[in-house]
Formats: sequence, structure tokens, C-alpha cells
Amino acid sequence: MNSGTDQVGGRYSRYVLAVLLVVYIFNFIDRQIISILAEEIKADLGISDADIGFLYGTAFAVFYAVFGIPLGKLADVWTRKSLISIGLGFWSLMTALSGTARSFAMLATYRFGVGVGEASASPAAFSMLSDYFSPRVRATVLAIYSSGVYIGAGIGLFLGGMIVDAWKEAFPDPALAPFGLQGWQAAFMAVGLPGLLVAVWVWTLREPVRGLSEGLVAEPEPHPARETLRSLISVLPPFTLYNLAQLGGARALVLNLIAALAIAVLAYGVNMLMPSTIQWTALGVGVYAAVSWMQALQIRDPDTFSMMFRSRAFVSMTTGFSCIAFVTYGVGFWGPPFMLRVHGVDLAEAGTLLGLGAAIGGLLGVTMGGILADRLRQKSANGRLWVGVFAIALSIPSGLLFLLTGNAWIAYLCSFLFSTTAPMWLGAAASTVNDLVMPRMRATASAYYILMLTFIGLALGPFMIGQISDVYMATGLSDGAALRNAMLWSLIMFAASLALLTLAMRYLPGDEARRVELAKVESPAAAP
Repeated sequence: MNSGTDQVGGRYSRYVLAVLLVVYIFNFIDRQIISILAEEIKADLGISDADIGFLYGTAFAVFYAVFGIPLGKLADVWTRKSLISIGLGFWSLMTALSGTARSFAMLATYRFGVGVGEASASPAAFSMLSDYFSPRVRATVLAIYSSGVYIGAGIGLFLGGMIVDAWKEAFPDPALAPFGLQGWQAAFMAVGLPGLLVAVWVWTLREPVRGLSEGLVAEPEPHPARETLRSLISVLPPFTLYNLAQLGGARALVLNLIAALAIAVLAYGVNMLMPSTIQWTALGVGVYAAVSWMQALQIRDPDTFSMMFRSRAFVSMTTGFSCIAFVTYGVGFWGPPFMLRVHGVDLAEAGTLLGLGAAIGGLLGVTMGGILADRLRQKSANGRLWVGVFAIALSIPSGLLFLLTGNAWIAYLCSFLFSTTAPMWLGAAASTVNDLVMPRMRATASAYYILMLTFIGLALGPFMIGQISDVYMATGLSDGAALRNAMLWSLIMFAASLALLTLAMRYLPGDEARRVELAKVESPAAAP
């Protein structure tokens, strides 16, 4: 191990943070660009608002969340920088191939691939950065990394709009374009291919000593491939059944089948209320995979299961922050189509102004939120959770005015303010997840946290808004009015967030104390 990795918070640590921020920016460029391309894709492929919400959300989210579990485990037992590099190369290739799609099914398949690749990044990055920097600045560091969400999303909107307009100007007759490509297809290729070069850059990073920043140095896992395979079969149906039968016998298998039946009945019921077989089938399979993994984790690694799922603070805060993500993913995705439909702006203008607003506002908001979270944490165990409450309170006025104003420029300003305040919680959430578990469990805990963000925020937020919009349009409302009403309904999820974060505050001090006591037992030298 290179001695340069032994310096916590030094120059090389900051270099690694910068590189991983670039990775996360590419992550969200490739993920978010579909938002500005939504109207073009809908027109070309002949699909609905719910379909485009599925492509952006569920098609990506289920594979991202499910494969995030074994890849999170791999990050806990293998070289994290190599995992991030390989994942970046794969999702960049899948993004570029999205530009070859000629049907809804083909584009959905490539989005599945993007989801698998991107699942490698954040659990490993959270774990690396937690080792490269002291816990005292963890929320700030993870907030800076998390700002890649908004920088990447903003760049994706800007580039997507610019590329489509330039392509249409160069090739007004699509039949004369190279290979008959549409502008949205060219945009996917243009943003996907550069990621392959960044993947090579990431490979050159040095791997930090696991647990170094807290003096809780973990022993290397002697069989990383075996442990990862165990985690993979714990989430991948139908191997989940064989895995549970081997681990827990008939009782574990019966409990799993009961859970599968309950999930199937629930998915069927929801599909009767909001018909979309592909949406609820995919989400149901994802939820079943997650439940199977949790069941296997309880048997195989009861300490990790206990620190995560017997911590009421952990469960409440991961769900509460995910409810905020429902709103931010939903409003963020449908913002460009909203501006096009309601205010009649052109694609390039919406991409430029919404994109720059998201990039600048997100960078400011996430970074300020992280700094505030670290300062409040020094005064109160619940300091970081309060940042989530502040983010909600500050976001409601700008979100409402964005949707209700009749002036496009006021809407752009409100979108910028919303992009500044809504993501303030990102660093606080990620750092609290890491604070509640031991170093060897961080990537696994982060994978679960990201799974919750993905299922509730990404798989449900954009789709539900699209589905409700379709329902309103079926009653005769214009596409703009229907989308506005659907986006307004999504803000109700802020109330669920507030209730869950308030509940988490009740239990967080005691759960963090329990973690410290366990740390003393495992590593007495690290005890305060």
C-alpha cells in the first residue's frame, strides 16, 4: 500500500475528491440527459408521459438499486477505485449505445445497463472518501461529492438541448443525417463516449487504507469474489430461493415465499389502481430482491443487519430523505417538459437556463448544506438531520411559485432557488448513514441508502408524476395543465419526509452511542 494514502485530509485526498466528483458529474449527465430529450423521444418513439417516466426512473432505478447491493458488498471487500473505474466504463458504453435505440424496448434495455454500471460508483466513493477524510468534515466532503448530482444534471440539460438544436440545424431532413440518427440519439452518443476516457483516469487513483480516518483499520477480506457472489445470489431471483434454503433452511424459504406473495399481491393491487404492468412488475421484482437480500444479511452477517435495521434512526432517516428525493427527482426530471409545455420556450433556452440554474444552484446548496450540517453536528447529535428539515422548509415556496407563475423568467428564477435549497440535505444524509455503522459496513449501508433513494425517489417520483399527468390529460386538460397539477401533487411527499426525520431525531443520539460502544469493543485503541 502506497504511503501516500496514509495522510488523512491531505493534498492527495483532495485530488481524489476532485476526481470522484468528476465521476459523479458524468454519472448524472448520463442519467439526467433524458429529461431534456423527453419530448423528442416521446415524439419519435410514440410513447406516453408514464412511459418516459419509466425510462428515466424505473428502468434505470430497479437495476441500479438491486445491483447496488452486491456491488456495495464488493466495495467493502475489494479495491474500490478499480470498481468505480470498471463501472464508469460500462455505464458510459451503455449511454452511448442508447443512441442506437430504435424502439422503447431497446432504449429500456440500455437504460437497464446504465443502471447496473452506475450502481458501482457511490457506495464505493462514499467508503473511499470516508477513509480519506476525518469524520469531523465528513458531511462537507460528501456534500462536495454529492454536488455532482446537480452539476451533472445541469450539464446534461444544457448539452442535451444544445446538441439536439445543433443537430436539427445541421440536418433538417433526418433522412440525410449520418446513419439516420435523430438529435436525441446523437446526444446520447456525445455524452457517453467521453466517460470511457475518465474511466482510465480513475484507474490511476490510489486505494486508501480501510478505516484509517478513525483508527478502525479493517483486515482485508481474503475472498472478495466469494463474498460478492454470495451477495449477488442473495438479490438475484430465482437464486435467492436457493441461497436462503442453504442459509436458513425450510423456515427461511417459507418466509421468503410469503414475502414474495405479499409483494405480488400489492403490485397487482397498485396496478389495478394505476395501470402500468411493466412499471409495477419491475418495481415488485426489485422490492422482492431487496427483501431477499435483507433476509440473507440477517442470517449471514447479523452484526451488520442489526446496526442497520435495528437502528430506528437509520430506518427512519433513510426513508425520510428518500421522500425528499421523490420530490426532487420528480420536479427535476419534469422541469424541462413543463417549461416547454406551459411557457412555450424552446429546447435550447430551457436546457441552458434550467441546466445552468441546476448546476450552479445545486453546487451552492449541497456544499452549503454540508458545511452547515458539520457545524450543527458539533452542537447537537441531530444537527445533520435538521438540515433536511431546513431544506424542505426553504424549498416549498420556490417549488410552488415555479409551478404556479405565468411568467417564464420568474419560473427560471424559482427553479434556480429550488435547485439551491432542495438538495441541501445530501451531504447530511450520506454522512449520517456512514456515522451509524462500522467502517467495514459503510459501502453496504450506503448501498441500502441509495436503494431507498432509488426506489422511492427515482422509480416512483418521475413515473407517478407522469402517470398522474396522463390521467389528467385523459379528462381533457392540456398537456401543460395536466403536468402542472401532477407536479403539485408530488409536493405532498414533503410532509412524509418531515414526519420521518422528526422520528429519526428521537432515536439518533442513542443509536450513535451504541455504535461508539461497539467500536470500543472491536478496536479499544480507537476509543475516545
